[in-house]
Amino acid sequence: MQTELNTVIQDLAPTGALRVAINFGNPVLAQPQPQTQAPMGVSADLAQELARRLGVPLEFITYDGAGKVFAAADADVWDIAFMAIDPLRAEKVMFTRPYVIIEGSYLVPAGSSLRSIGDVDSPGVRIAVGRGAAYDLFLSRSLRHAEILRADTSAAAIGLFLEQSLDAAAGVRQPLAAFAATRDDLRVIDGCFTVIEQAMATPKGRGPGLEYLMSFVDEMKASGFVAQALERSGQHDAGVAP
Repeated sequence: MQTELNTVIQDLAPTGALRVAINFGNPVLAQPQPQTQAPMGVSADLAQELARRLGVPLEFITYDGAGKVFAAADADVWDIAFMAIDPLRAEKVMFTRPYVIIEGSYLVPAGSSLRSIGDVDSPGVRIAVGRGAAYDLFLSRSLRHAEILRADTSAAAIGLFLEQSLDAAAGVRQPLAAFAATRDDLRVIDGCFTVIEQAMATPKGRGPGLEYLMSFVDEMKASGFVAQALERSGQHDAGVAP
């Protein structure tokens, strides 16, 4: 059994430490601690528990967008990441089964004529997105008429939406709703254009490591660990994946 664990450690922590990419661009999964800026939230909790079980030091590498995490997949700077499952990303990384499910929706002006998800994919509609985010990848494949304008990060997409008076900003429902709640001139459209499956990922070629991560994620969901981590970080609207 120890021999098998050693193989997993060599696979997931080849430098001797577990290097974990954390995306602060999705506050459902990770948030910086106000005083120290250290990662907290469900993805940080999962990383800490995984490092504890492997018996290796934990190193966080933080990013402000999922696209930047994925762009670094070939650079050998992280061993584990937390990102949405997507076929384009699967060309470079291997995914576990999802641990959290969240929704993608649209932020629009309060008086917008766009009332439903289906209204948005119309000629002349311009949508701000965070470059390389899961919803950017999804909308790039699925939209037929609306135009996509990309900002560097999900947070910057809201700024782009406001600065250029665009028709909508696409993103994860929770941060969009939180931003809309601070203003009277914005709202989030009911429903979702996609259900985003968040999973743990590791670069391709780490077969024993992925097998271990699969079992780890399944146990963390079944034991209530994921649900408790979401509750502690105030993410009451995110769902534990079945």
